[in-house]
Amino acid sequence: MSGIPSTEGAATPLRSVAGLPATFAVSFAAFAGWSLLLAVVPLALSEAGASDALAGASTGVFMAATVAAQLLAPRLLRTAGYRPVLASGCVLLGIPALVLLFTVAPVPTLLVSAVRGIGFGLLTVTGSALIAELSPPELLARASAAQGVAAGAPQIVALPGGVLIYEYVSPAMVFALGAAIPIVATAGVAFLPSLRAAALSPGRRAGLSVWTIAVPVAAMVVVAAAFGGLSALLPIATEDAAAAAGVALAIQGVTTMAGRYWAGRLSSRFRPGRLLLPALSVAVIGLVLIASALGPVFEPVPLQIGAALFGLGFGICQNDSLVAIFAIAGRRRLAAASAAWNISYDAGTGLGSFVLGAVATALGYVWVFAVAAVAVVLVLPFTLKAWR
Repeated sequence: MSGIPSTEGAATPLRSVAGLPATFAVSFAAFAGWSLLLAVVPLALSEAGASDALAGASTGVFMAATVAAQLLAPRLLRTAGYRPVLASGCVLLGIPALVLLFTVAPVPTLLVSAVRGIGFGLLTVTGSALIAELSPPELLARASAAQGVAAGAPQIVALPGGVLIYEYVSPAMVFALGAAIPIVATAGVAFLPSLRAAALSPGRRAGLSVWTIAVPVAAMVVVAAAFGGLSALLPIATEDAAAAAGVALAIQGVTTMAGRYWAGRLSSRFRPGRLLLPALSVAVIGLVLIASALGPVFEPVPLQIGAALFGLGFGICQNDSLVAIFAIAGRRRLAAASAAWNISYDAGTGLGSFVLGAVATALGYVWVFAVAAVAVVLVLPFTLKAWR
């Protein structure tokens, strides 16, 4: 797992690897259900009279519960196995959303977000670790990129689509779909092989040293924080131009998926971690353009270009940081590596939505994305050192 990935087997179709197609299908459906409600829940709270900080806190609570579940997931994968944990994640992500059909009051909504976050945490760690478990080493980067496409493709439609259904069709419909789709995803679990995460040798720690994975984790945290602010607050910031926000989120979803796929295809040419510097640089430019678009006069064109550039950098960073962490961890710590990457992603998303929501309340929406850009810039020197 260390060093430059082998190009051997580059032509091997991923669909021929047992369990991979089913894993991609479950991830596709589960992420569709997650994406539908990601921007809708903060928007519903805002329209019910909650502050921007409280609206952002709904995503923050979701992600805090996600991280808590991700910390426990490696142990569950070693004891219960992949199939029960993945099925439980789908059910916990879906069923609680039915409560939103009856109320979007702050307390029950935050409780729903917490339970759904637990389900999402189990799903994300299990999906990423299962990809690494099933894939031969020479196919890991490609399989991780394909998993990124499976998770990212539904976001292209579901993230903006959830907002549009909520605004123009029916809040009840989007809440019902957000519940139903992850429940349907449990059907795909039956097509997975019965596996458990590898047991560790006696005396060997299950976790990873923070310092060995600090650079890819830090890179993932800051871009995920920016994504948390974008997904939770952009529909509110452009409430008079809901279509513009929907288009921007769709563009960001497309370019994120494209960036992750492209990074996977380039994996045979670069050592893991070498793409983090250009990825973060592109993301910064995108965030600066988004901030400029939300000035005194709303500018839709810079918004869409900024969303495209941010999404591209975000996608490249996702795949390269994940492959780097897997390479550092080795095959007996795949579950721990998956947990570390997913925690950095989801903790960053939750922290971003919460902190940047507070920034929006205090300073306005331009500063939301300016602060996000500065946070990414602060990590660039560390990725430069790793790149060299």
